[in-house]
Amino acid sequence: MTRVLVVEDDPQLVRALVINLRARHYGVDAAPDGATALRLAAARQPDVVLLDLGLPDMDGVDVIRALRGWTRVPIMVLSARQASDEKVAALDSGADDYVTKPFSMDELLARLRAAVRRTEDTPLVREPTLVGTEDFSIDLFARKVLRDGKDVRLTPTEWHLLEILVTNPGRLITQRQLLQEVWGVAQRNKTNYLRVYMAQLRRKLETDPSHPRYLITEPGMGYRFEA
Repeated sequence: MTRVLVVEDDPQLVRALVINLRARHYGVDAAPDGATALRLAAARQPDVVLLDLGLPDMDGVDVIRALRGWTRVPIMVLSARQASDEKVAALDSGADDYVTKPFSMDELLARLRAAVRRTEDTPLVREPTLVGTEDFSIDLFARKVLRDGKDVRLTPTEWHLLEILVTNPGRLITQRQLLQEVWGVAQRNKTNYLRVYMAQLRRKLETDPSHPRYLITEPGMGYRFEA
């Protein structure tokens, strides 16, 4: 069964999409915001993502970039934004198709079938899901971390923070971006949350948490992962 991840905050549109997709024997998961979408994408491994750009917690383009850090799943943008620069930004970030709202359900389903066909016609290459360092390894697909051959128990919040950082190696992720993606737009100024959880991650993963080698702080700006 082809599995579709619908990322949309309009409940009426979500309901219409779910009904139409399930009637055609697609498996469907739905996410109302970007943070939920990224968690579901990692956990459920969809075959196609239908993505609205105007999400309540983050811009859809940021969701595209985050997904492209670890998967080549087809991403179809569904958006009311009609400006050409908006379309270019989404496509340049890694989207495969752009459908402007309002749209015909028949046209959307035809485009979805085409996206699935293109995927089926491409030789299957397993996406890299393992991130290795000298001190620990991360399996993004299994959502597991190993250190010295033993499982490292992470809370869902710790895992989400780590996942964002390791799928963007070497890239500075701002405090605001992390707070908004993990805790939501209402908590994006609570930098103390980040300090607490990053300290916990370092205690679990770093050989010397007070002098981190992998989970690096850029003072006043954010964090980055160095493998």
